[in-house]
Amino acid sequence: MNTKSDLFIRDLGDGLILRHGSLADADALADINSRMHSDNGPDQPEMGIDAWIRDLVAGTHPTTNAADFTVVEEAATGRIVSTLCLISQTWTYAGVEFGVGRPELVCTLPDFRKRGLVRIQMDEVHKWSAERGHLMQFITGIPNFYRQFGYDMALSFVGRRTGYEANMPKLKEGESEPVNIHPASEDDLEFVLGLYEAWEKRYLISCKRSLDLVKYESFGKRDSNINRFEKMVIEDTNGKRIGFFEHPTGLWMDGLTCLYFALVEGVSFLEISPSVARYLWKKGGEYAERDKQTRATFSFMLGESHPVYDAMEDRLPAQRKPYAFYTRVPDLPAFLKRIQPVLEERLAQSIAAGHSGELRLNFYTSGVRLAFERGRITSIEPMKVGSGIQTDASFPDLTFHHLLFGHRSFDELRHAFIDCFADHNTARVLLNTLFPKKLSDVYPLA
Repeated sequence: MNTKSDLFIRDLGDGLILRHGSLADADALADINSRMHSDNGPDQPEMGIDAWIRDLVAGTHPTTNAADFTVVEEAATGRIVSTLCLISQTWTYAGVEFGVGRPELVCTLPDFRKRGLVRIQMDEVHKWSAERGHLMQFITGIPNFYRQFGYDMALSFVGRRTGYEANMPKLKEGESEPVNIHPASEDDLEFVLGLYEAWEKRYLISCKRSLDLVKYESFGKRDSNINRFEKMVIEDTNGKRIGFFEHPTGLWMDGLTCLYFALVEGVSFLEISPSVARYLWKKGGEYAERDKQTRATFSFMLGESHPVYDAMEDRLPAQRKPYAFYTRVPDLPAFLKRIQPVLEERLAQSIAAGHSGELRLNFYTSGVRLAFERGRITSIEPMKVGSGIQTDASFPDLTFHHLLFGHRSFDELRHAFIDCFADHNTARVLLNTLFPKKLSDVYPLA
């Protein structure tokens, strides 16, 4: 067991210390987070958050344990006054793997806010993330707040289509469901993982999963964990597995929401989607009765675009546009080097195939230079910017992240930011070629 000296990071002054979390902090971490993250106020703790914390601290999570929490402690009393954690993940960019750190569960007691405690902890977990070889961090959160720590909202996050009882596709008299739907067993998980991997190829950016991760997500979390989702396997009438979907273990707002939905190639979303919708409506009614709530909707929260949206367009009249993940790329040249094979492949498939020359990107306070030789990238390096230094394209603040992650096209950025521009047509062609707008709907670990 770790001693207090093993956990200690540094003295913050004013009677506060910064340290790692420990298994002994489980109750205190669950208490502060369930109260500070409750939508109903600190007097009504969110028990789903309580369970999430306990699962992360317990050491059963495949990538995270108690030591991945930062704790600001009041030295005189031992009280935890601020905390957050770092969840390590592996993502892919067009199939190229890279390490990612997810700061999460950021909270501070009201009396200790406005003292820079979150900044201190973010700096610490950014250091941990770098030590683990992560090339990127991301976080979900309220608008604007995390920009102060070097993040921008540059990666599409969720998005929802919703239907009501009147939109429910009903079976005709005497007609039976064309599929069977049942909870995934351990024997189903290899199928689930294989279909997940195949389905994720449609996205630019994806969270990589292993069988151990899928097992943990399916059977390793407390039932009350806010991130505990049911995996449901879809079989045809012959018992052949043809898809799966996931949903929470209770209503979100006023209905049951599908959070992931994939079918084997060659299986029709037109045929299967109505069965999933009917399942969501029926199961949502069971949850509503159990929890004394009102069920009014069924939803698919599957990002900006998904086949079910087209298959059931007339059944899903309410639409909520995607929000965004905050992203941070502390070493942009290193990230670009990691995805260099993707960039070269894009170049080879474009009108700039075999290009030689340079692309000098100006971020107003820093820059990056890419050098090309006959279609190969021979150099990616930091570049100074300033008066008298020639550049080829300019991006204010962190707007380049939107291009990098396929969130916005170059023309869309140019429309929104007048000081985002290409100096000449070759630069415009290269930017559109190397960084096209691409679909992503990352399903991250929690």
